[in-house]
Amino acid sequence: MSNLLASPTTLWLTGATSGIGKAVAEALLEEGHHIIATGRRKEAIEELASKGKGKVTVAPADTTSTSDLERVRGQLEENAPVQLAILNAGTCEYLEISDYRASVVEKNIMTNVVGTAHSVEAVLPSLRAARKKGLEARLVIVSSSAWWFPFGRAEGYGASKAALTYFAQSLRADLAREGIDVTVVSPGFVKTPLTDKNDFPMPFLISAEDAAQRIIKGLKKGKAEIQFPKRFTWMLRVLGNLPQGIIDRMAASMARDQNQQQENSR
Repeated sequence: MSNLLASPTTLWLTGATSGIGKAVAEALLEEGHHIIATGRRKEAIEELASKGKGKVTVAPADTTSTSDLERVRGQLEENAPVQLAILNAGTCEYLEISDYRASVVEKNIMTNVVGTAHSVEAVLPSLRAARKKGLEARLVIVSSSAWWFPFGRAEGYGASKAALTYFAQSLRADLAREGIDVTVVSPGFVKTPLTDKNDFPMPFLISAEDAAQRIIKGLKKGKAEIQFPKRFTWMLRVLGNLPQGIIDRMAASMARDQNQQQENSR
């Protein structure tokens, strides 16, 4: 178990203006925590702040911008101690193989991996300062379970999330000696503005509010890995452990079916 979130805690949350991030923010505000909220849309953060009863620090930023994050770093220091960072900002862009564009892969990598890496650089001094005061400190990185199986069109998104998970788990090893815990969150399909754009079936789809409660519950238990919903993540684990030849045939078949559905919908 963890004592984090057992009493009012100051935390930094990126991607706070929509989807999972917004739902996490609203749930934590209900519990009386102080959120330094970051997103690209300042007006959306101000709307969140208007409901937060003085518990929201408005910290707009694009996490791929080092100058934006340098400004946020100052806000983190002003609101010390910051004991928790939930790095949730991300994107999902699919690659159409008939019109292959490396820029699609680049956009996924830049936002999901490089943006998160810059965010770690911005918040790590604050987490270290909390530890020096004898307080718990935890870094939370929101990844995905999508990379566990090679889905068609997901070359950029899946690769970015695989890299992000490896990045987080390596950080866990390096930060262990400092007593800074690292949690990786690996959701399945969650109903958000991003997934609303999907043109394919999404098994075991859950609401953003449900996802937020699962994340918060896992953090209160001090979990290093938070994966949900279990029926979906276990299914992907099983599929991902099949012989590679079977995986390749299944993935190719699913990609063909998906392409056919797209053709039929035109």
